Amino acid sequence: MTRASRIDYFDDPKAPTANSIVPAVNVIVVDDQERLLMIRRSDNGNWAVPGGAVDLGESVPEAAVRETLEETGVHCEITGLSGIYTDPRHVIHYTSNDEVRQEFSLVLTARPTGGEPRPSSESREVRWIVPGDLADLTMDRSMRLRIDHHLHGTGHPHIG
Repeated sequence: MTRASRIDYFDDPKAPTANSIVPAVNVIVVDDQERLLMIRRSDNGNWAVPGGAVDLGESVPEAAVRETLEETGVHCEITGLSGIYTDPRHVIHYTSNDEVRQEFSLVLTARPTGGEPRPSSESREVRWIVPGDLADLTMDRSMRLRIDHHLHGTGHPHIG
């Protein structure tokens, strides 16, 4: 079995020390049937909403739309902000280059505008998931927290 190229740590004394911080986006795309667009990540096998780093020269909404399309084949329109996640106790270790990122993620909401779900080099599977089936999916605690905040929150963005 090959070792995961991404390992998430939360409040773990054995976690490596962060050596970078990179602005990133996650996108909670919800269709007209209230299903969430989810990917099964290629780098660790966990389920997640689409997302990734914001590139130089692009805005947060542009990065969100780009990452969603790249990872899922689905075009989307940004509709709002679900939360900001910057907890320094969450670090992400990319084993391919030994980068250890401190969490810095903006979670946006979106609606689909076209395209069809399809896997990519970053996603083994892409599916529309009804909220009741989310508990059965393997995902990192930080991703589950982001989705739970969206589904069961106060209606205001989470900031943490």
